Amino acid sequence: MINLAEEIHRELPASPLAFGVFAFVVFVVLLYLVLRLDRD
Repeated sequence: MINLAEEIHRELPASPLAFGVFAFVVFVVLLYLVLRLDRD
C-alpha cells in the first residue's frame, strides 16, 4: 500500500499544496464571473 501511495504521489504534476491553491484560485475566478454576469 505504501508503494502505491508513493507512485501516485510521484505522478502528481505539482505538490498537493500547489494543487489546492490552484483549485481555490479557479473557484474564486468562477465565482467572480458568475456574480459579475448575474449583476448585469
